[in-house]
Amino acid sequence: MRVKWMCLSLLGVLSVMAQAHFAQAQGTVPVFQYTAGNQTFTLAGGDPAKATTTRIPVTLVPLKLSFPSSRPGLQPRVLDATADVPSITASPIFQSFAFPAGGNTQYTDALLRSTVASTASGHTLLEKPVVKAVSIEIPAGHGYVLSSKKDGGRVAVVDMQYVQHELFKQLPKQDGRLVLAVTHNVTFFAEADDTICCATGTHGVDKTTGTSFVLGSYFAKTPAIVRERDIQPLTQQLAEFFNDPLHDPMMQGNKPTGNVVQTGWAMATGACGGRGIGSAYFLLQSTNTNHKNNFPYAEPFIAKQYHLSNVALVPWYTGGSGTYSFPDKNALTAPAKPCGARRPDNSTSGSVPTTAAIANDHPGTHRLIGYWNGSRDFKLTDVAPQWDIIIEAFAVPDHSAPEGTLKFMPPNGYTPEQLQADIAQMKSKGKKVMISLGGGGQFFSMEKPESVTTFVDAVSKIVSQYGFDGVDIDFETPSLDIDANDHDFRHPTTPSIVHLIEGLRQLHDKFGSGFMISLVPEGTQIPAAAVVYGGQFGSYLPLAYGLRDILSFVDVQDYNTPPLQGLDGEIYQAATTDYHAMMTELVLHGFAVAGNPNLMFPPIPADKVAVGFLTGYEEPATMRAGIDYLLTGKKPADATYNLVHPAGYPGLLGAMYWTIDADRRENYKYSNVLGPLLRTGPEK
Repeated sequence: MRVKWMCLSLLGVLSVMAQAHFAQAQGTVPVFQYTAGNQTFTLAGGDPAKATTTRIPVTLVPLKLSFPSSRPGLQPRVLDATADVPSITASPIFQSFAFPAGGNTQYTDALLRSTVASTASGHTLLEKPVVKAVSIEIPAGHGYVLSSKKDGGRVAVVDMQYVQHELFKQLPKQDGRLVLAVTHNVTFFAEADDTICCATGTHGVDKTTGTSFVLGSYFAKTPAIVRERDIQPLTQQLAEFFNDPLHDPMMQGNKPTGNVVQTGWAMATGACGGRGIGSAYFLLQSTNTNHKNNFPYAEPFIAKQYHLSNVALVPWYTGGSGTYSFPDKNALTAPAKPCGARRPDNSTSGSVPTTAAIANDHPGTHRLIGYWNGSRDFKLTDVAPQWDIIIEAFAVPDHSAPEGTLKFMPPNGYTPEQLQADIAQMKSKGKKVMISLGGGGQFFSMEKPESVTTFVDAVSKIVSQYGFDGVDIDFETPSLDIDANDHDFRHPTTPSIVHLIEGLRQLHDKFGSGFMISLVPEGTQIPAAAVVYGGQFGSYLPLAYGLRDILSFVDVQDYNTPPLQGLDGEIYQAATTDYHAMMTELVLHGFAVAGNPNLMFPPIPADKVAVGFLTGYEEPATMRAGIDYLLTGKKPADATYNLVHPAGYPGLLGAMYWTIDADRRENYKYSNVLGPLLRTGPEK
């Protein structure tokens, strides 16, 4: 964790300097203070309430990103923003435009003037930029390029912090200047984790050089699925920078820096944006309407041929009166709403449902799989009958013990003896009860050979003590990231992967052929390997391949996953029927790893594949449509993806949900829909 108190103390210093026309604070651009309600904010530029003009020199950095191919002899794929420079310098970023509010001026100057509204008399102008091109190579673990077979458009998905780091390795501190770094057709993910996608860019102060900067993208001839155009993503980050110039883009986690508002605010999608000026992780605006993990989108403001970002003004965050958005004052017509109450934790996970769970009288061959957190209020024996395989979450890494150690504590309110008894009771009803190892946010490694024995001993103790039927592997990024020189999933050399495979094989040998092993990869850990292999991308391929003869099932998370490319050469996004069909068929059909026809990942049999869903992420109807399409091959009206196997996959194992607890809280709205579908669906 980075040192949060440094940002807070800087804000304290700035409050003492409020009487100055502007204060040269951390960073390389002038700032001033603006008070809205009972809160004081630090904004970039000069105070527009004062009749002076502040000019900010700009270094415009078109970035040339190259993505090396893993196939010998192929040239890197290149996305170069150099050709976008003339369009950017001719746009309202640098040229005057007659905005509805703020006057005939540049975009960010009009933004500041709209903030102070009737008292505006000064200006903050960006000077004609000095252009300095920078080239950055994007290794496999830090990004990839998607392309549309239909329209030929390309868009990259890239690690924003990696780009920032590499940019300022080449670019020295720009004293007195704002760095405006521009990529071509790029969307970004945060914290080196592609499941935290997607963002329009980032901004703030680079701590290594002290330079103020904005990183955004220019969009031209993108695939049709990318809806924003030209300078829209770049202006969103520019606006956020002017409203929050001291933001620390390297701060990890859901922790706002720079300007912090008093309460968390709700986005248009209903998600909580956090207490920063841009949303947590993604740095998106309240005007963004895209689903989590999808390409950002907000209705644009049209300025001649340019698309500009409609953004929230400071009074929107504070709840004051007046105008809440810019340039379109009607984009936000009411102040921010506070975030809704968080989901209950385990101690209250057993709220009594008001709808009855549907009985499971005909189990058939398909399976409904769910994760159970459990509590004293929601016992294992209370799990609805539709659930066939129940996975207890989680046994977690014990970092105070030797590498490879995992520990498990019964859910809140349970004694070990009570849990043992409940597991035995559920097994007597024909249910399978497994223990999941890992979980989101848990880092696990097995670098040392001796960790195999430690792992096997620790897991054996947990399985034997409670009577679990097997283990589920949920080691998420960056736990199993592939080493840079490890290129063949069939012969892995990354120590943690090699040792984990060996450990799981020893567990299977120890407990016998009935011992279950399942994998629950994020979308980046199997399907993404169709476009890129390395680092986080494809890290479960060696596991699935190395355990293929003893593997019980695989259920890819269709929710912890970015936009990806299907077997048909088109790009799809989460929370759609198309996405569920595309993602699952990659696993069912197999694919050329990173597009290399000489490195084929083989199909996983349908009776070992389930589709992974998240309660609350999308409507049950979309989930049902995805499963029905895969089982029967009957294409829903809203689908555009065509199955490679038109008859569908009647042998498909079923569906997985995170979590059983949430399904119960929501009156079985998921299990009562998917369970009966699986019971009545076609069978192999």
